[in-house]
Amino acid sequence: MASPSPTEKQAPIALIVEDDPDLRELGAALLEETEMRVIECEDAEKAMAVLAREGENVALVFADIRLPGLLDGVDLARRIKAVWPHVSIVVTSGYSAQRPETLPDNITYMPKPWLALDVLMQAERAAAWMQRAQGFGR
Repeated sequence: MASPSPTEKQAPIALIVEDDPDLRELGAALLEETEMRVIECEDAEKAMAVLAREGENVALVFADIRLPGLLDGVDLARRIKAVWPHVSIVVTSGYSAQRPETLPDNITYMPKPWLALDVLMQAERAAAWMQRAQGFGR
């Protein structure tokens, strides 16, 4: 596939951050049904590396709260919002149906098991927001 020309915009990115390979693959398969490019990461540090390269193109981060490494999903969400405020973030957990108190208000919480339709709706909102904010699809 040829690289887009400087005037041609690439599709926005959906970044999945999940340490369980089966759930990460399921989330990726689901989000591949949207018009977004999907990138999978097994921890927050890898996600931050992707964001460092592609941050302006990321529309959605879908992350588990419990992640291996130095940062959990809440830490990741806070850092993303501080540096890339345009990114829509959904954090998810199978350990609590309650939204974590430490999670900022502008981040969506979705307890596991999440519904495919709910994930797709979040992805569509994120892509639409990014298209309006940055002119994708023009």
